Amino acid sequence: MRLSSRGKFFRGGGRVVLAWIVTLAFVLPVYIALVSAFKSQDQILDNPAGLPAPFTLDNIVQALGRPDHLVQNGLLNSIFVTAATLIVIVPLASAVSFWISERKPVLKGVLLALFALGLMVPPQVVLLPIVNLLQWIGLANSYPGLILSNVGGGYLSFAVFVYVGFLRTIPREIIEAARVDGAGDIRIWWRIVLPVLRPATATVSIFLGLWVWNDFLNPLFILGPLQGQTITTGIYVSLGAYSIDYAQLFGIMFLAAIIPLVGYLVSQREFIHGLMSGASK
Repeated sequence: MRLSSRGKFFRGGGRVVLAWIVTLAFVLPVYIALVSAFKSQDQILDNPAGLPAPFTLDNIVQALGRPDHLVQNGLLNSIFVTAATLIVIVPLASAVSFWISERKPVLKGVLLALFALGLMVPPQVVLLPIVNLLQWIGLANSYPGLILSNVGGGYLSFAVFVYVGFLRTIPREIIEAARVDGAGDIRIWWRIVLPVLRPATATVSIFLGLWVWNDFLNPLFILGPLQGQTITTGIYVSLGAYSIDYAQLFGIMFLAAIIPLVGYLVSQREFIHGLMSGASK
């Protein structure tokens, strides 16, 4: 009994230690990036993990005061690309998911398998063909081309899987009653299905919004330097060729993280509701 109790204790203690190690691995880089945004260059190089002493806002002021307006333009471009992508994907994915959920099980399985392929193929593999396709249709180096590539990539597949899973929780009697009253598929989707999908929409918007906001390769290769930068490519441009101003760089990173954080706080309740609904069903 003692050996068994000791074994359970060490197994439990090992799990706690492993949990702390994993937590530190995720939290430590975020902590260093956060405190470094309010430290001078010398403090960052001397003690990267130390607290700001003294606390300073010079990094953020210098980032916002750049003569090329890299931060302001990058934030506006990222907001536009992210919002436009979500505006297209959310209604498109929800409508496609509703149509798939109404099909027979065999056809539904085939369609979901096709969408699953969009999640299995790494985006780096199809980046060059996408660039060539956009050049062929005249949308290279443009915002519509970047938004179209986001919509046609794995983002749409992810949204479809989330919506299809959530649609299984909607009672079929509601949809059938609407059909008896003479409502068509479009009206059912707009008046019944879409409002019910609010928690799933919050989940899709947060995940896809973060992915599009943090995307680096697609804006770099598709948008190009002629049309300006998103905030992620702007961070890359701010790096010097021979020396790096870490203080200003962390200030830009801090400004880049504010908008996604605010978006999560605004939709937090619906996001958690969507996750809990998916887990309980």
